[in-house]
Amino acid sequence: MLEDLRSFFSTHSIDSLIGPEMEVGGYDVRFVLSLLIFLGALIAFEGVRQLLKRGENREEAINRRIQMLNQGKTGEDVLELLKPRESKPLMKSFPLVGDLPGALAASGLNMVPEMFLLGCGGAFLVSATGGSLVANPLTVIPVSAVCFLLAPLVYLGANLRRRKAALIKQLPDALDLMSRGLKVGHPLNTTLQSVANEMPDPIGTEFGLVVDQVAYGEELTTAIRNMADRVDEEDIQYLSVALTMQHGTGGDLAGILRTLARVIRARMSLRRKIKAISAEGRMTAYILSFIPVGIALVMTVMTPDYYGSVVQYPIFWPVMSVISAAIVLNAIVLFKLVNFRI
Repeated sequence: MLEDLRSFFSTHSIDSLIGPEMEVGGYDVRFVLSLLIFLGALIAFEGVRQLLKRGENREEAINRRIQMLNQGKTGEDVLELLKPRESKPLMKSFPLVGDLPGALAASGLNMVPEMFLLGCGGAFLVSATGGSLVANPLTVIPVSAVCFLLAPLVYLGANLRRRKAALIKQLPDALDLMSRGLKVGHPLNTTLQSVANEMPDPIGTEFGLVVDQVAYGEELTTAIRNMADRVDEEDIQYLSVALTMQHGTGGDLAGILRTLARVIRARMSLRRKIKAISAEGRMTAYILSFIPVGIALVMTVMTPDYYGSVVQYPIFWPVMSVISAAIVLNAIVLFKLVNFRI
C-alpha cells in the first residue's frame, strides 16, 4: 500500500505538471509557491487569532455585553462592536457571503467579516499550494476548497442554529422576568435592563443591545424589531409584535408576556414530544440514506474490479446518475416525513 502511495505521489507531483525548471517572473516556481504558502499561513493565522480573540469568561460576567462593560468599554463602544455590520455592496453580490456580517453577529462570533474571509482564503491557499507539491492539483484544489472554504460556512450555519436554539430556550424565562417586573410597577425599559444584566448569553447580550440602542436615541419598537430581524426566529417576532402593539395602544403587557411565555413553553414541549415519537423514523431515514453509499464505498475498496469491469460501458454513467438521483430524492422525502414545523 505504501509503495502504491509513493508511486502515485511521484507520478502526480507538481514537477510532472509544470517541470522542475519552470520560472515565474524570473523566479523559480518553488520560490513562488513557498511565498504563496507563507502568505496563506499568515492570513490563516490572523483569521484564527481573530476568531479565538473573543474568549468569554463566564466567571467575570454572565454575558459578553457585561464583560465588555467590565473591561471599561462604554455602552456606545459595546453597541458598535456587537451589532451586525452592514454588508458592503460588493459582498452583497455573492450568494454565500452576502449576509455574512449579520450571520457572524447572530452566531456570537465577534469577528470582522473581511478577516473571516481572509482566514478561510489563507487556509485554502496554504492547503492548495502545499498539497500540490506532493499530489495532483486537480485533486488537491477541490478538496481544499471543501475543507477551508465550504466547511467554515457550514460551521457558521451550525453555530448560528445552535445559538438560536439556546436563545429560544431562554426566552420564556426572560419573558417571565419582564412580566414580574412590570407587575410590580417597573417601566418596560427597566425590565429589559434586568434581562440584559441577569440573563446569560445569548439572550442577555441580545437584550443588552436593545437597551443600548434605546439609550443612544433609537425608538424602543425599532430596537426590538432590529433584534427580531437579527435573530430571525418566530417566537422573537411574536415578542416584537406584542411590544409594538402595546407601545401604540396600551394594554396589559405583563399578562401578554406571561401568555407568550406559556405558549413558547408549550411549543417547546410539543417539539420534544414529536422528536421522541419520530426518533425511529429518523433513524430509518439515516440508515436508508447512507447504506447505499456505504455499500458502494466498501465494494469499491474491497473489490475494485466490481465496478471497474463495467465502467467502460456507455450505459454505466447514465444508470449511476439515475441511481444517485433516486438516493438523494429518497433522502429528501424521508427527512421531510420525519421533520415537522411547530
